[in-house]
Amino acid sequence: MTILVIHGSPRIDGNSEILMKEAIKAFEEEGHEIEVIKPALMKIAPCLNCDGCVETGECIIQDDMHRVYEAISEADRVVVASPVFFFGVPAQLKALIDRCQALWCKKYLLKQPITDKQGRKGLLVMVGGMAREKGFEASNATVTAFFRTIDVPEHEFVYFKKIDAKGEVLKHPEALRATYEAAKRLLSP
Repeated sequence: MTILVIHGSPRIDGNSEILMKEAIKAFEEEGHEIEVIKPALMKIAPCLNCDGCVETGECIIQDDMHRVYEAISEADRVVVASPVFFFGVPAQLKALIDRCQALWCKKYLLKQPITDKQGRKGLLVMVGGMAREKGFEASNATVTAFFRTIDVPEHEFVYFKKIDAKGEVLKHPEALRATYEAAKRLLSP
């Protein structure tokens, strides 16, 4: 099984990366192929809303998104691990998601397949300092639209509130365990 893991945070070794590594550990234990994409370390321009993809299903911007499009097509499972910034996903992850407008056009306007993979599932893991759930819910809505566009018809959503300082999630073994267990569930048919 090929698993695409998208790490949405610009912070190195932060809470979402620690949780992402817990998920990866679950995948590695079973010998799955894993590809990690970190938008903050890539050259991904924001969508220009130019409609260049409307007739072709391909984005006209030439940058690192071509790697992302390939990885999306080849993945059996897709994981997004991210913090919450101002009730949303970080700008680097949002740019990646917005650039999937080309895939939306391909799928919905041109009626072309995004992938030949069947039964794809996803996992969204989020962490943030806020106590309220609204920011997590808003972020989940964005990632849900992304997942549905890329033919991931179902996903599990786990999130952890009131965890903000870098590395603080290590003081929350229940968050580490819940992420690991969600990753294991993702592997089931």
